[in-house]
Amino acid sequence: MTNISTKEIKNLVKENLDFAKKIKNYLHENPELSSKEFETRKFLINECKKIGLEVEEVENSTGFVAILDTKRQGEILGLRTDIDALPIFENEENLKGKKEVVSKNPGVMHACGHDFHMALILTSAKILSEIKNNLNGKIYFIFEEGEETGAGIYPMVKHLKNIKFDAIYGNHIDTEIPTGKFAISKGKVYAGCAGVDFDVIGKGGHGSRPDLLISPINALVAIINNLNQTWASGLDPNEIVTLGIGSINAGFASNVIPDKANLKATLRFFEDEVGEKALEKLKNIVEKTASIYDCKVKFNDYTRIVAYPVINDENISEFTRFSLDEIFPNARVDEEISFGSESFYGYGKIAPSVFVKIGVKNEEKGCGAGAHTEKFDVDNEGLYYGLACALNFLINFDRKERNDD
Repeated sequence: MTNISTKEIKNLVKENLDFAKKIKNYLHENPELSSKEFETRKFLINECKKIGLEVEEVENSTGFVAILDTKRQGEILGLRTDIDALPIFENEENLKGKKEVVSKNPGVMHACGHDFHMALILTSAKILSEIKNNLNGKIYFIFEEGEETGAGIYPMVKHLKNIKFDAIYGNHIDTEIPTGKFAISKGKVYAGCAGVDFDVIGKGGHGSRPDLLISPINALVAIINNLNQTWASGLDPNEIVTLGIGSINAGFASNVIPDKANLKATLRFFEDEVGEKALEKLKNIVEKTASIYDCKVKFNDYTRIVAYPVINDENISEFTRFSLDEIFPNARVDEEISFGSESFYGYGKIAPSVFVKIGVKNEEKGCGAGAHTEKFDVDNEGLYYGLACALNFLINFDRKERNDD
C-alpha cells in the first residue's frame, strides 16, 4: 500500500458512513442461516461487482472471494467477514427500547454482528476502490459462509492456501466493549472447541425388572461423575481446559428403562495439542466407565475438534496496535481471552493473521445484550471506528515492512 494520512482516512470513512449503515441495516433485516445464505450471497456479489472487484467462486461453498488488484507490486492482504445468521426469534426491543431495524425473516436473526462485519468489509472495499490509484498490491475480501456451524472455513482455506498472504485481518463486534474502543490481543483470542456427542447403549425394558436390564442411565450418571471429578487429572494444570455439558437425553416414560442415553458437551482449550489430548482422555473415561456397567458407547460425528484456538500473530498484532493507536489514541482496552470459538483460526494456519474486537456497547441506545440473544443490538456508530481501524491497517501496512527492514 502507500501512505495516506489518518485524517484523510477518517474523512473517507465519514463520507461513506451512511452507505455502511444502509448496508448493515438491509442485511440485518434479511438474515439467512448457515450455508443457506443464497440471497445474501447474491446481494454481496452484486455490490462487489458495482465496486469493480473481481469475484472468485469457492468450490462447494456459498462463500466467495472478491479481489482488488492494483496491478502494482506490493503486499497481499486479506480482509475477512462471516455472512450467516442464527436460528433466533428477534425481539423488537433491545435493552432500552425499540430497535432501529429488526429481522423480516421470523426465527432467523443476525444476533452475532455478521451484518455489521459484512457492512464493514463492503464499505472498506468501496473506499479502497475509490483510492485504488494510490495503492499497491492486492487485497482479498473474504466472504465466509457458515461461521456459526464451522462449515465454511474448510472450503475457504482450501481456496486460499496457495496465496502468499502478508497478513489476513479479521474483526468481530463486542457488546462488552464501549463504542470507540477496541481489544487487540498479542496472542490468545478465542478458545478452540471439541464437540462431544455420544450414546450409551444398554438393554431397555419394563421398569419393574431393572435386574433383567442394563440401564444406560446409570452408566451415564457414573460417566458424568467421573468426567467432573477425575478426567482432568492427567492434563497439565498450567493449561486451560473446560468441559461444559449442555444436553442429556434418555427415556420417555417413568416405567420404561431405555435402550440408550445421549450426552452432548463441548471442551474448550487454548493449545491444539492440549485439546486433542483432552478429547482422547474424555473418550477413554467414557468407554471404560460404560464397560463397568456392561454398556457400549457410540461416539457420533460431532465428537471431534470443531475449531482450533484463534491466536494472533505477535508481529502483525503489534503493528495493528500501533496502527490503531495512530488513528484513535487511547482507544485500546485490556484484552480478555474468550472461551467462545471462532472459525477465523483457519486463516492463522495459512498466513500471519490478526483478529480485532470492535466495541459496540452503548447503554444510552440500549446496545449491550450478549451475542446469540433476542435483544442483541449493536451501536451502528461502531462502524466508523471499525472502518477507520481496518483501513489504516490495510492502507499503511507497507510501513510495517519498511520498519521490519
